[in-house]
Amino acid sequence: MEFTFAHREEGFDSHIENSIRGYNDLLNDVVNFSRSFVEDETNIVDIGSSTGKTVKRLILSNNDQAPSAYWNGIEIEVGFQNEIEKRRREIRKLYPEALVNFELKDIRDYIFTNCSLVTSIFTLQFMSMKDRQDVVNSIYKGLNDGGAFIFAEKINCEDGRLQDMMTFNYYDFKSENFDYQDIMTKEKQLRHMLKPYTYNRLKQMLEDAGFSKVQTFWQNHLFVGIIALK
Repeated sequence: MEFTFAHREEGFDSHIENSIRGYNDLLNDVVNFSRSFVEDETNIVDIGSSTGKTVKRLILSNNDQAPSAYWNGIEIEVGFQNEIEKRRREIRKLYPEALVNFELKDIRDYIFTNCSLVTSIFTLQFMSMKDRQDVVNSIYKGLNDGGAFIFAEKINCEDGRLQDMMTFNYYDFKSENFDYQDIMTKEKQLRHMLKPYTYNRLKQMLEDAGFSKVQTFWQNHLFVGIIALK
C-alpha cells in the first residue's frame, strides 16, 4: 500500500504540526501575508489543500476585505474527502456567502486563471521533477500582475556534511513526538515520493517561470517558506 498522509492515526493536521518545527508560525505568516494580495472577484488557489485548514484560515483572515473572492482548494488524495467535507461545512456555517470550491483533482490538469494568490504548503516536493516546472509556469501565467505564489518546500543542502547535520538534527526533533521505528518506516515509504530540490534549484525554477522577485520568509531545518511575486 502506498504511503498517504490522509491515513495518519493522529490526523494529518496534528501530524504535520509535530513533524515540522515551527509549522504553525509558517502557516500564520502565510495567512498574514495573504492580506496583501487577496482581492475581490479573483481566484485564490491552495494546492494540496489536504483537510482544507489553510483555505479556512485564509477566508477567516480575508473575508472582511474581499467577501467576493473565489476560494479554491485542490487536492489529489481521495483519503482527505471526509475531512474536506467537514471543513466545507465549517466554512459555510461561518460565512454562508463565501464562494468556496474544493476539487479532487491533479494539479497538473488544473487551469490557473485570474489568480491574486496561489499557495502550496509542502506539495511540489512530491510531484515528479519532470512536471514541476510546467506547474510553476502555469501558476505564473495564471497570476494577475502583482499577484503572489506563497509556498513552502523541503530542500536539500548543496553540501553533503551540512545535509547530514541538518538531517540528524531533524531526526532528533522528530524523536520528541514519534518513536524511531515510525520515523524510519515513514522515511522508507517516502523515498520514491519525496524529491526535494536545493534552494538554488528551486529559485532557478521560479525564475525560469518568470518570477523575478523571490524572497525566503521562513526556514526551519530543511523546510523553507518563499514568496514569489508577479
